[in-house]
Amino acid sequence: MTEASHASTARPGTVLDLADLHGSLSDPALLSMNLLNEVSERYPDAVSFAPGRPDPGGFAIEDVHRYLRAWTEHVTDGTDQGAETARNRLYQYGRTKGVIQDLVARNLATDENIHVDPETILVTVGCQEAMVLVLRALRADEHDVLLATSPSYVGITGAARLVDLPVVPVDSGTAGIDLDDLAAKVKGAREAGLRPRACYLVPDFANPTGLSLDVPTRHRLLDLAAELDILIIEDNPYGFFGDGAAPKPTLKSLDSGHRVVYLGSYAKTLLPGARIGFVVADQPVVRGGETAGTLADELSKIKSMITVNTPPIAQAVIGGALLENDFALREANRDATARYGERLRHLLDGLAARFPTPSPVGWNRPDGGFFLVVTVPFVADDDLLAYSAKRHKVIWTPMHHFYAAEGGARQLRLSLSSLTPEKIDLGLDRFAALVTDLLERT
Repeated sequence: MTEASHASTARPGTVLDLADLHGSLSDPALLSMNLLNEVSERYPDAVSFAPGRPDPGGFAIEDVHRYLRAWTEHVTDGTDQGAETARNRLYQYGRTKGVIQDLVARNLATDENIHVDPETILVTVGCQEAMVLVLRALRADEHDVLLATSPSYVGITGAARLVDLPVVPVDSGTAGIDLDDLAAKVKGAREAGLRPRACYLVPDFANPTGLSLDVPTRHRLLDLAAELDILIIEDNPYGFFGDGAAPKPTLKSLDSGHRVVYLGSYAKTLLPGARIGFVVADQPVVRGGETAGTLADELSKIKSMITVNTPPIAQAVIGGALLENDFALREANRDATARYGERLRHLLDGLAARFPTPSPVGWNRPDGGFFLVVTVPFVADDDLLAYSAKRHKVIWTPMHHFYAAEGGARQLRLSLSSLTPEKIDLGLDRFAALVTDLLERT
């Protein structure tokens, strides 16, 4: 058979129809992060207000080596047996729950006044894995639903979609969560034959709104969760980064009834490249009326089938950083917090200078964190984002990505964390030019 005749009779390669794959793969929530990365790569000269990553200015390669040595010395403790323990922990798979839970527990006690048994902590591959594990455990059947403040971080809605857990949006309001709406949504779900399992929120400087719950609202939320008999999933990546205000207590630190599942991450406070997150899940679990352990124990079973364990070397680097800073990361991040505060004020002042009152452009005023929301007199969708990046060299995040249903069509999110004041000014000049461009067309 000739090469030409062989080619003409060859069978076609496998083609998969997206309709035959899991429905989450067509969900916009799973497209959001890739969209922003692709736009940024396509227009490298654009100023990007999109990423919520920490300022890279404080990173040094030697820090990683020093942290690793600090953890190794801590575990070795000057003994041959300790040296063997350190070697095994670094080179072997290690416990599914992790190898630094004791250090994480000391950090939580020091910084957040959260006092828990280290065995109720599960160290995860970033906070995103923690979300997936918790939602996978809570989704028992098709009647279960998750409540989440709206607009909400796309990672939680995407994780919920992966495990087929519908999300019921709860209005954020002006206080970070509308408690009346929460109660109404729980009641409505139950009347529809559904079982609300938990409510997810970011109480401090939320992504994407920048909103924070005041202390009375935190207490009322815990009381309401007990009354409604639902869990609270508290995600706290930005709590350290208030602009001069005293830190508010986490919901977990106020939790006296195992009502709060606490999600944490060292991506913003230490090293995003390590990909170390964790979940505090101290809720008792019973089987046949007898105590069978905690939710953390159950989550570790799921993790053992997904990632098996969290890389011990990455855990060791984070553990060494915790040891070196005496477990006080709030203090260790003091300079970074000051920089973020300066950038937030610079961004707010820059918006006011470029869009003086009265203006069709408005924005909120968070008192810390990485984000704020801008309202514009036109639809700020993905097509406009592409035009903005190409024509005006400025990138931002369309707010519609953060809504489970329709919403945010004329809003966009600006992130300040990775931009210097000079870059903020350049980006705002370009954004103002975009606004002028669009207004002149109407």
